[in-house]
Amino acid sequence: MPSFISDHPMLCALALILIDIAVWRLISANLANWKLVARLVIFAVFSAVLFNDGMNPMLVPPYADNTALHMAATALQIGWWLFAARTLTVLLGALMMQRVGHTGRLLQDLLGAVIFLIAIIAALAYVLDLPVKGVLATSGAVAIIVGLALQSTLSDVFSGIVLNTTKPYQLDDWISIDGTEGRVTDIDWRATRLQTSQGSMAVIPNSLAAKAKIINFSRPADMFGLAVSLQVSPHARPQTVIEALERAMQGCRQLLSTPSPSVAFKTCVSGGVEYEISGFVPAMALKREVRNQLYDLAFRHLQAAGVSLLSATENSVAPVMSAARALLERSSIFSTLRQDEKETFSQNMTLHTYRSGEVILPAGEVSDHLFIIESGVVSVMLTKGGHKFEAGRMGPGEVIGEAGILSDQAALADFSAKTFCTLYRIEKEYLKPCLDARHDIGEAMKALLDLRLHAAQALTQDAPVVPVKKGFLHWLRKRGL
Repeated sequence: MPSFISDHPMLCALALILIDIAVWRLISANLANWKLVARLVIFAVFSAVLFNDGMNPMLVPPYADNTALHMAATALQIGWWLFAARTLTVLLGALMMQRVGHTGRLLQDLLGAVIFLIAIIAALAYVLDLPVKGVLATSGAVAIIVGLALQSTLSDVFSGIVLNTTKPYQLDDWISIDGTEGRVTDIDWRATRLQTSQGSMAVIPNSLAAKAKIINFSRPADMFGLAVSLQVSPHARPQTVIEALERAMQGCRQLLSTPSPSVAFKTCVSGGVEYEISGFVPAMALKREVRNQLYDLAFRHLQAAGVSLLSATENSVAPVMSAARALLERSSIFSTLRQDEKETFSQNMTLHTYRSGEVILPAGEVSDHLFIIESGVVSVMLTKGGHKFEAGRMGPGEVIGEAGILSDQAALADFSAKTFCTLYRIEKEYLKPCLDARHDIGEAMKALLDLRLHAAQALTQDAPVVPVKKGFLHWLRKRGL
């Protein structure tokens, strides 16, 4: 050992403690392994310095004749026990993190507390030469008093340990505890913290969570259930309602096909009949979007089937009109026509039906007519790299063939019937003068065409290749050096 260390062991030991603190602060958290190695090396050197100078932490300090040295040696030997406890805690934490991750933090903290307690008792017994039995007896009595005073807090602590051991939920899981729903952001000694869908923070004591009914929406991790309930008139035929809602499900591409979505009758009361659409999506973030889309599709398909959702403000006697005329009322593009214009327009619309799988408008064809979907689901297929893929699905009220009407452009996609479909056809020779006269309808159709062209272009374009940065070692390997 160098002469300076032999001559000034206490100063060197103190310097090592300060170096350990500085290294632990300066090394980034991303280099956790290097921090651990540095601490182990410094602790090993610190131990060697103490043992070499006769300051054995298992014995009473050797400087009984010199009060100052005796106190300094006592402090360093007690520091050795605390340093050892901290090093062992960090080492166990690193090993446990690889196995259980962040969810085992409570167990790590408990082990750390036990290790430090053992280190303190050992320091009292070996370094200060105190009667440990008396200390333990006194500490036991104090522990009973403290335990009674902190009974609820200790209940939360041990409940947290149970929750982390059984793992009914983990960090970032979306759960519901006694009706409080949110994403798990933290599980500490006392409570579980949830971030709710409104952005607020819910703090639930672990003792309550351990006894409560817990619903974990994040398991299994590859599918998340959702349900949409609707009330319709009790006079509507159930089969008609169910078929319309099944078409609505088929119009929603985000719903998983396995497990398959379903429609079920729920309850019947004097005011109406309630039906429920249930299914699964592949990601939690899609639940709200898909629920909204399902409700809109259900509304449109029910409307196309002649079934309306219940409304307290709805007129008891609905105006009698033809199916074509009713479709114009529901269309987002043609709804701005005046009543007389809609009546005339509807008389120039012809009904066409397509079975499932039939092509309505093939890609590359310049359409000389416009289709308005009355009922059913239409599949939109694009081609990328020589392979066709489904880009979207269309439902009641949407139009097909606007590219040929507005600018004599060929259809970019194949439009085919996903289910049995009914569509109304309007010939270009009749529609073109109407668009010239009604600029608002022409502009709405042009905006729709631009939106679809941009969407098709985005879906069929190849993603740009990001150049990979190549370093010096790659350059050497390429040249065989």
